[in-house]
Amino acid sequence: MGTVRVRFAPSPTGYLHVGGARTALFNWLFARQQPAGGGVFILRIEDTDIDRSRPELVEAVIEGLCWLGLDWDEEPYFQSQRLASYRALAERLVASGHAYYCYCSPQELAARRAAAEGTGRPWKYDGRCRQLTAAEHAARANQPRAVRFRVPETGSTRVADVVYGVVEFAHNEIEDFVLLRSDGLPTYHLSVVADDLDMRITHVIRGADHLANTPKQILVYQALGEPPPVFAHVPLILGPDRTRLSKRHGATSVISYRDEGFLPAAFRNFLALLGWSPGDDTELMRSEELLRRFRLEQVSRTNAIFDHAKLEWFNAFYIRTEPLEELLPHVEATLRRYKLWREEWRGSTWFARAVDLLRPRVRLLNDFGLWARAFFSDEFDYDPEAVKKFLQDMRLPELLIQLAVGLAGLSEWTHATVEAVLRGLAEKAGVKAALLINAARVAITGQAVAPPLFETMELLGQARVVSRLRRLVEHWPRVE
Repeated sequence: MGTVRVRFAPSPTGYLHVGGARTALFNWLFARQQPAGGGVFILRIEDTDIDRSRPELVEAVIEGLCWLGLDWDEEPYFQSQRLASYRALAERLVASGHAYYCYCSPQELAARRAAAEGTGRPWKYDGRCRQLTAAEHAARANQPRAVRFRVPETGSTRVADVVYGVVEFAHNEIEDFVLLRSDGLPTYHLSVVADDLDMRITHVIRGADHLANTPKQILVYQALGEPPPVFAHVPLILGPDRTRLSKRHGATSVISYRDEGFLPAAFRNFLALLGWSPGDDTELMRSEELLRRFRLEQVSRTNAIFDHAKLEWFNAFYIRTEPLEELLPHVEATLRRYKLWREEWRGSTWFARAVDLLRPRVRLLNDFGLWARAFFSDEFDYDPEAVKKFLQDMRLPELLIQLAVGLAGLSEWTHATVEAVLRGLAEKAGVKAALLINAARVAITGQAVAPPLFETMELLGQARVVSRLRRLVEHWPRVE
């Protein structure tokens, strides 16, 4: 096949959203799975919308791609730096007769559109400037003018799409589309063809909403005498209500998912399965397996449904199973955001043990800074539901003081010794051990549900456990 060259070409008029991230991932997978040196992944910033493109949004796109681990192979390209090449290409098409100057103003076009719609007729450009003579063009030389592509009046253009198969578009349904606006800025149809030619793009992998644009771009390739790339249009991503994914369905920016506490590896795995399947029931696939199994031909034509609960399930699995040394930096970053991090924990056995103890019960990285806060800070609140459920027995204040005294007297602090003290006290007092276990858990972690109590006590250490038992009694909660 030769060198495969693909590109991800976001417009910095908004943040990197889920659909864009999935498109970037599919391009990246396709490039990276090629034999060594046979795949190139390019990042191209399509920033010709001057009014809406902003530098901070470019940075946000790059930040999102970096978080996902989607690296590119060449310096990013910016369309705003390539305007001269677009204008030259438009003039070349005019010179060859495949395009022409159009002097219709936006106001005139809007009026003609309104008139057509008022009679119930569909609107497309009526070709008013298509047949102007050289003399008429010369007479209007000082007027603002756009450049329109001259679409053949008969026949059709066939798009051989990897996902959708052969799709045919009749030319009489395609208007003479604008290539270059009167302000000198290119339209998508011109800039994307110019860039893909200059950057030697072999495969265009993009959203299905661009399929209708493809025949126009193929016409431009043909007019230039150039073969078009291979096209693969991937299905849209819908919300649970089967409408296009949007803010009303929750977060759509990739960075917002990072901030919610998702691991990039889990998000990559989940994204890959939005519109693609390996052909069996396998769902959990780390990057190495995704690279080995991904095939463009297996991308579905059916729109994908974004299931947030399923994404959380993926994330919980990855948190449980990631190699601990790979998980620890993500937990550190989370604790930093919650202002809980201590530098002495980096590389410490204690921190690794704490994360390993907690992760079977964690769904999001933010859980480490929320319900698991008591493992990293002495300042935490008691969950009202836990208080209501486990701290109603009036014998508990005295029992917890006795437990604190017994634990303070231990010369060896292990799982076995702390368990023996608690169970021995329960037996002596004639109460079930569960009464003390549940109350001690609330005292030590503030929660009703936490990792096994005696492992937690061993990890937190003698001084902190004894102090927390006494603190609860001193501030004995009152539940109405």
